[in-house]
Amino acid sequence: MKVMIVEDENFIALELERIAQEAGHQTIGPVSTVEQALAHAQRSDVALVDLSLSDGLSGAQLARRLIDRHGVDVIFVTGSPENVGHGIEGALDVISKPFTDERIAGALSRAEARRKDFDSSKVAF
Repeated sequence: MKVMIVEDENFIALELERIAQEAGHQTIGPVSTVEQALAHAQRSDVALVDLSLSDGLSGAQLARRLIDRHGVDVIFVTGSPENVGHGIEGALDVISKPFTDERIAGALSRAEARRKDFDSSKVAF
């Protein structure tokens, strides 16, 4: 599965990338702005998205675009889960910082299973 890392704190982005790769996924990024994330959306299956990005736009706004326009599943990774609010509609999970390897890997595993279930439910005519 192709996992886009959308995080503007370099250390956290590298940790997320490491966890995703150790779980057997390809990674895209890390990217730190909405513009960069949208540029890579077509190549992504799922995105690990921080709520606060360096360009000042909301990760929740980005999530809406990724889900609605590009079919990318979103998992929020945030230090302020209480600020997610109504932006989580359609998001697969909200993970609080600090996170564990197991929490991130588990969320990615559930996202992968969901995608496989969705792909296998498509009917060819």
